[in-house]
Amino acid sequence: MVPSYIETYKKGKLQKVYQELYGRLSSCTLCPRRCKVNRIKGEIGFCTTGLNARISSFFAHYGEERELVGREGSGTIFFAGCNLKCVYCQNYEISCLNEGREVNSEKLAEIMLYLQESGCHNINFVTPTHVIVSILEAVIYAVPRGLKIPLVYNCGGYESLEVIEKLEGIFDIYMPDVKYSDSFIAEKFSHASDYWEIVKEILIEMQRQTGVLKTDSEGVAMKGLLIRHLVLPSGCSGWRKILDFIVRNLPVDTYINIMEQYRPCFKAEEFKEISRRITFQEYKEVVEYALSLGLKRVVYSSTLL
Repeated sequence: MVPSYIETYKKGKLQKVYQELYGRLSSCTLCPRRCKVNRIKGEIGFCTTGLNARISSFFAHYGEERELVGREGSGTIFFAGCNLKCVYCQNYEISCLNEGREVNSEKLAEIMLYLQESGCHNINFVTPTHVIVSILEAVIYAVPRGLKIPLVYNCGGYESLEVIEKLEGIFDIYMPDVKYSDSFIAEKFSHASDYWEIVKEILIEMQRQTGVLKTDSEGVAMKGLLIRHLVLPSGCSGWRKILDFIVRNLPVDTYINIMEQYRPCFKAEEFKEISRRITFQEYKEVVEYALSLGLKRVVYSSTLL
């Protein structure tokens, strides 16, 4: 399967989308926060990122879903800054403290090609939301130089629907982490009271663009939607409502990874309800409910169940 962005590039659509989204940077509306700062002139908004992306690290990642990792790893690029800045973020040094070095798009393209040449099965952007303009420009540089593996949009789900719609035909794999279904909790922990209303639309659009997850003969992801859900202690994530939405609005064979690796990081200990790890029973309850709904591609930890 040839990644969609190859044809999108040949038709000139990729270049057109890049120009349209670059134009948004002068009064930034790339995400739902709509900070309207002039990032072209170096002004920064909530994501604390100016014109160019900042990269924290890049490597062949073997800790992702097996469909992304395969034999040779997922070519993961971690970007500094974030449009959520969750109080419990496990990568807070990157997302909240903005650790990383600024790179131009040509350098980013070189990194992508390096990861491909190293044997990685895909280019996994974490988190692409606020640096999508840099990513698109880098892809434009990289395609004529041989980039040909799938691109993964690995995000927190807090996206602009208008932007995601424009990305059709560019990203073959979407991987949103659906965090909350409660507005109060979303505001308390991620400063995003409108999170649930937004992520519902985003899931439907991502599914429309790419469909259910498709893999090659070796089980490596080629195209489709992978949903993540990190179980939080004290039921804070509102997992029941999230799973109900998925089963009612997406195919029953939608891929969903129910993750158990929450640990209190960054500012989590300031909030009693999330100041501890989850229990065996909390995790088991979520998995059993997902299975009871008839969801057919539920991925969960065998170490706890």
